[in-house]
Amino acid sequence: MPIGFPEMLVILVIALVVLGPKKLPEAGKSLGMGMREFKDSLSGESSSDEPKRVSTPE
Repeated sequence: MPIGFPEMLVILVIALVVLGPKKLPEAGKSLGMGMREFKDSLSGESSSDEPKRVSTPE
């Protein structure tokens, strides 16, 4: 059962009441970053700018 526009609107209004207008963008940003990290971990990709360091035994 897909989420329609009315359901999405209710969820956004509840989030606005709970978090407030100042914290809502911050919560959305952190949710997006978490979803991106989860997707990258499933696909095995890394979105960081610096290359992965491989530790070599000495």
